[in-house]
Amino acid sequence: MSFIEALIPLSIFGSIFGIFYLFIAARNKERMALIEKGADASIFYSSKEKRVTPIWKVFILNLSLLLMGIGIGIFIAGILHLSIGVDEDIAYPGTIFLMAGVGLFTGFNMTKNLDK
Repeated sequence: MSFIEALIPLSIFGSIFGIFYLFIAARNKERMALIEKGADASIFYSSKEKRVTPIWKVFILNLSLLLMGIGIGIFIAGILHLSIGVDEDIAYPGTIFLMAGVGLFTGFNMTKNLDK
């Protein structure tokens, strides 16, 4: 393994660490500034009780809609390729990505409705 190959994972992990460090440091500075100005510590916590959908339900919903979108995309691409004669290299990736995007967009809208 050469030096360049070793630098790639180190730079990825270093970037991720840097992002988290900056996020936590900025949040801490903001909170300390609010406390110094005399703000109550209760502003850091929500006073009203929110009903939040568990993350695993959101994940399963979005994953299932993504996989259904990919399946429908493959099915539609097969129809486009066989019956209409669209080139296979264009039909399959185009419809798979389009239908996967539609599935994710539908999952996003359904997730918004779950929290209501």
